[in-house]
Amino acid sequence: MNSKTPSVNAHTESPLQQYYFRALICFAAAGTLASHTNWEDINLLYVIVVVLLLLYPYATYHFTHKRPPESTTSLLRWLSYVDAGLIGLVLSLINFSILPCVLFLTIIQFNALLSGGIRRWMEDNAAFAAGVLVSLLLHKPQLILSTSVQISAASLIGIVCYFLVHAVYMHQRFRKLVMSQKQLENEQKWHKIRAYKFSRYLPPTVWKAINQGRDETLQAERKKISVFFSDIKDFSQLSEEMEAEALTDLLNHYLTEMSKIVTHYGGTIDKFMGDAIMVLYGDSNSQGIKADCLRCVSMAIAMKKKMKSLQLEWFNQGIKKPLQIRMGINTGFCTVGTFGTSSHLDYTVLGTQVNLASRLESAADPDEILISHETWSLVKDSIMCRDKGEIQVKGFALPVKVYQVVDFRKELGKNQSYFEERAEGFSMYLDLDKIRNYDKEKVIDSLEKAAERLRDKVIV
Repeated sequence: MNSKTPSVNAHTESPLQQYYFRALICFAAAGTLASHTNWEDINLLYVIVVVLLLLYPYATYHFTHKRPPESTTSLLRWLSYVDAGLIGLVLSLINFSILPCVLFLTIIQFNALLSGGIRRWMEDNAAFAAGVLVSLLLHKPQLILSTSVQISAASLIGIVCYFLVHAVYMHQRFRKLVMSQKQLENEQKWHKIRAYKFSRYLPPTVWKAINQGRDETLQAERKKISVFFSDIKDFSQLSEEMEAEALTDLLNHYLTEMSKIVTHYGGTIDKFMGDAIMVLYGDSNSQGIKADCLRCVSMAIAMKKKMKSLQLEWFNQGIKKPLQIRMGINTGFCTVGTFGTSSHLDYTVLGTQVNLASRLESAADPDEILISHETWSLVKDSIMCRDKGEIQVKGFALPVKVYQVVDFRKELGKNQSYFEERAEGFSMYLDLDKIRNYDKEKVIDSLEKAAERLRDKVIV
C-alpha cells in the first residue's frame, strides 16, 4: 500500500485489482503493528491505526470504483500519498525496526520502478518521506537497531504474501498478453490477406494513396498522359460458341498475362471492360511524357508478341480460330482523378484524348497497334511506324492522322530477333529470345524441311 501501488493500478489494473493489492499491504502493515503492540498495556493510537488499516482498503474501493474513469486517475494519485503516509506512520510506531523498514521500502522501490520508472520512483519516495514526517507529529519513535521476532515474522509473512500474489497476478497478465499478441498476429495476418484481396479491385495508384492515408491526392487534375485501349476481335461471337466456364478460364488467363506485361512496364490498369483493357501511363510515378509514351508503346508490342504464343496455346486446346487483339494509343491532356458521389467514387480519366484512344483501338485491324500523331512524335526515334494516312473517327469533325506500330528499330536490323509473316496457307511466328538452346537445332531442321518441300512443290 505504498505511494506507487495505487498510481500504477490507475493505469494498468481494474478497481478490484487495485483493492486486492492495497488490501494485501494494509493487512501486512496491520499485522506488523499488531505484533508490536503490548496488549497488556494497550495504546489507543495503535488500536486506531490497526482498525484504520483494516477499513481503509474497503473504504477506498467503494469510494473509487463507481467514479467516472476520467476522475479516477487523479483520485488514485492522491490516494497513493495517503498510502505512503500510513506506511510511514506504521514504521514510526514500530520504532523503525530494521527488517519491516527494509521490506516495506523494498515494496515501494519495486512498485515505483516497475510501474513508472525514475520519475515515479522519486515521487513515491518523496510521498513516503512526507508520510514519515507527518507521523512524527503523532508519535516520537525510539530508534533501535534490534528487531522483535514477532514483528519481523508478521511483516515478513505479509510482504511474502504480497509478492506471491503479485507474482501470480503478473503471470496471469503475461499469459493474457501472450494470448492477446497471438490474437493480434492472427488479426494482422487476416488484415493483410483482406488488404491484398481488396487491393486487386483497385488501381495501384488508388490503393497506395488510401493505404498511406493520402487519398486527398486523388483529386481531379489535368495531366498529359498516354492512354491505351485493347480488345479481342469477335470476342462476343466466341462467347456464344464456348461454354461459360471455359470462356471464363480463357478470359482470365488472357487478362492475367496482359496484366503481367502492364506491371512490367509500370502502367496503371484503369479498368477491365469484359475483354477490353484500359491502361494509363503518366497518371502517377511519371518518368516524363516521352518516357511514359515509350513505355506504353513498348507494352503494346510486348502484348502483341505474347498474343502469338497464347494463340498457339489456345489452338492446342481446341480453339481453331485464333483470337486476335486490336490496340490503340493516344497521348494528350486528360482530366485524371476521382469522380462520382459521396457513396461511390471511381478513379479514371476523362477527356477527348481518352475518346480518341478508344476510337483508334476500334479502327485498328486484328493484331495491329494504331497510334496518334502525338504519340508517334514521342516514340519515332525508338519505334518503327508506318504512316497510314488519315482516318475519319466518330466524334471528331476533322480526319485524324494515324500510324501503325511495326516494332523497335533495334529489332529490325541485323540484330532482329522477332519474325512474323502471314500468307494464304502460311503463318510464321518466331521469337529468337524465347528459343531454348536445346530446341535450336529442332527449329532449324523444321524450317529447312519446310523450305525444301516448298522449293520442290509445283504450285499452279
